[in-house]
Amino acid sequence: MYLLGYDIGSSSVKCSLIDAQSGACLGTAFAPKSEAPIKAINPGWAEQNPADWWSYLKAATADVLSQCNINVKDIAAIGISYQMHGLVCVDKDQNVLRPAIIWCDSRAVGIGEEAFSELGRSQCLTHLLNTPGNFTASKLAWVKRNEPEIFEKIDKIMLPGDYIAMRLTGEICTTVSGLSEGMFWDFQNGDVANFLLDYYGIPRSFIPEIKPTFAEQGRLTEAVAEELGLAAGIPVTYRAGDQPNNALSLNVFEPGEIASTAGTSGVVYGVNGEISFDPKSRVNTFAHVNHQKGNNRLGILLCINGTGILNAWMKRNIMLEGLSYADMNDIAAQAPIGAQGVSVMPFGNGAERVLENREAGCSFHGINFNTHNRSHLLRAAQEGIVFGFKYGIEIMEDMGMPINKIHAGNANMFLSPLFRDTLAGVTGATIELYDTDGSIGAAKGAGMGAGIYKDHNEAFASLQKIKVIEPKASDMPAYNEAYQLWKSHIN
Repeated sequence: MYLLGYDIGSSSVKCSLIDAQSGACLGTAFAPKSEAPIKAINPGWAEQNPADWWSYLKAATADVLSQCNINVKDIAAIGISYQMHGLVCVDKDQNVLRPAIIWCDSRAVGIGEEAFSELGRSQCLTHLLNTPGNFTASKLAWVKRNEPEIFEKIDKIMLPGDYIAMRLTGEICTTVSGLSEGMFWDFQNGDVANFLLDYYGIPRSFIPEIKPTFAEQGRLTEAVAEELGLAAGIPVTYRAGDQPNNALSLNVFEPGEIASTAGTSGVVYGVNGEISFDPKSRVNTFAHVNHQKGNNRLGILLCINGTGILNAWMKRNIMLEGLSYADMNDIAAQAPIGAQGVSVMPFGNGAERVLENREAGCSFHGINFNTHNRSHLLRAAQEGIVFGFKYGIEIMEDMGMPINKIHAGNANMFLSPLFRDTLAGVTGATIELYDTDGSIGAAKGAGMGAGIYKDHNEAFASLQKIKVIEPKASDMPAYNEAYQLWKSHIN
């Protein structure tokens, strides 16, 4: 018996096939092989064509099936992880009406600020646990204001994962966790946030049917099964945004547990058992995958947009042609902690929530042409990313959420020893690295939704810890000094 997981990212779509009994990953693939394009027609915009996600999914599926000699009829369930906060609009025939407005698009910041001011701080924070901000609801309000001819044709709005599930099954539905990430969920009333819909003039009929995160959400149609080389009737039994799913992948379900990723954007995600919020809404609170009425499980999410994308930019523009990320890490490590006074602000990928939705931009500080070289710039860039994490973690700690241990997958920026050591050194937290990723987590989530696993402990019994990074007490003063210098450049 097998489980299939998809991770719909903004850089690529990944597919993994796992053996349900052993938990072993039998095959994995991603598409495209180079980073998927993001269209920015205007400054601060970010759009992708949902049809491209489907093309990438088909390619990744074909690659995985070519690796694994299995009977596709033995695939028991499918799970979906997806990039959060995006907006997909379809008409009554399920035709996409415009490109998806994705997570890092900042065009709706002003609209969200207006809503927060007019609806009132108390109303928004106590019901949504966030400001309307730049989330999916505000992006939809932008479409209503600026593209009324599109808005009039909308039958349903979806998150990226809802769209993929629709393509697989022909059915349109969503989850409470998904609605909460779009600012469509009222935690106080346990229902769709009708007050925000009314304010924005959004019909409730736009909201799809709500189904549990772990449950059958439709079955593969015959046409799609033939298109993908799969068997008709396989149920889709799990979907979640990429950050709740990453936490699930690392077996983070209970209060006080922390997960982190550092891909294109960087995230620290902690589970809280109490309903809480940051008064300035600099970190976000959503329903975690196992949130239920009467049993609160809320994900507190810190997101730094400029993470891996800054590292990639440094590789393209600072490094010599032909050198790898490993080479770049080695060069960066030649500079001392603090990069001899060079600070890099990593905020060059749209409005940063942690900075109250400001577009601060990326900036370099303290460069001396006689002292500093490429190694200092490269180290300062990685430290700047980590210091962005630290800045947000301080906010989470102020909310009563101490961070002593960080679970992460052995991937992306966590492959860099410098990045790991800096994160441990400046936070004082122990970092545990595990051999997993989002698509594997989605597959195991599907197993939970299909009832193959009795609970998350059984689903993740095979999760392997591969490395532990402890903070070095001797280095912590130097990291703190560098962080305080970096922090002085924020305002």
